[in-house]
Amino acid sequence: MAARRGPTFRRRELGKELRRLRERKGYGTKEAAAAIESSEAKLNRVETGHNQLPRVRDLEDLLDFYGVTDIDDRDHLLMLHRESLSHDWYRPYQNFLPSGAALYAGLETDAATIRAWHSQVVFALLQTEDYARAIFTVAKPVDERTTEFVEENVALRMERKEVLCRDDPTELRVIIDEGALRHMIGSPEIMRDQYKEIERVAALDHVTVQILPQNLVTYRCWSNFVMLNFDAKLDPVVMLDGSLGPIVTDKPREVAAYTRRFDAMREGALAPVKTPEFLHRLAKEIDVD
Repeated sequence: MAARRGPTFRRRELGKELRRLRERKGYGTKEAAAAIESSEAKLNRVETGHNQLPRVRDLEDLLDFYGVTDIDDRDHLLMLHRESLSHDWYRPYQNFLPSGAALYAGLETDAATIRAWHSQVVFALLQTEDYARAIFTVAKPVDERTTEFVEENVALRMERKEVLCRDDPTELRVIIDEGALRHMIGSPEIMRDQYKEIERVAALDHVTVQILPQNLVTYRCWSNFVMLNFDAKLDPVVMLDGSLGPIVTDKPREVAAYTRRFDAMREGALAPVKTPEFLHRLAKEIDVD
């Protein structure tokens, strides 16, 4: 399977290389930013892949400042820069995304594997359209959002699900806390349809869904997180829920910590083959209520 490398991937790959070159020369971000008449904050966002480096001249000046003279090395970085300037698929939704969400959406598209734990609501790539709309709608007056914001975010969420049904689908493994499945979102009908959707997606060869029952005495993390793995060109990242939007980090210590947490819950959760039975039981309980 060919590696997926969209504009967000390229921005992060370029940023990683620029950070490596800067640190190899022993420069701080303040010194490097001054070399291209930019701010330290802007260069930090370029190095983390949040922002583009808009002008090719800025890249050339940075490479001169870092002493990169090899023509092949320069051409490779210039190629990364060109590809990083392409439009991401989520661009039409960008005005409706909280801080950090655009970076995560782009990286999710290029991930080879996704591992997720959700304890409050169903993970986004498993949600139905009605379930997603109900989540955004109930939060609309509290967060002071518009109807347009709700509809655009629902559309984005549904489009994100395409990573699971394209020709080279992303491998997905999700662990869901029983509480997330019991929280009434929208209506009993919406919940029943949501259970059916989880069962449908979990039946795909590249998807695994496990449930962590509430009465099970085992380790569980109380905050949601998602781990994305790529090919060797890019380090794995962890996405954490923040009050202002997703927080994306590739710090090895953080990645290792959340890998341990995921593996512990994977070992404690019900086997994947028991997921349909568990969902059927929840649906019957809703029917009785």
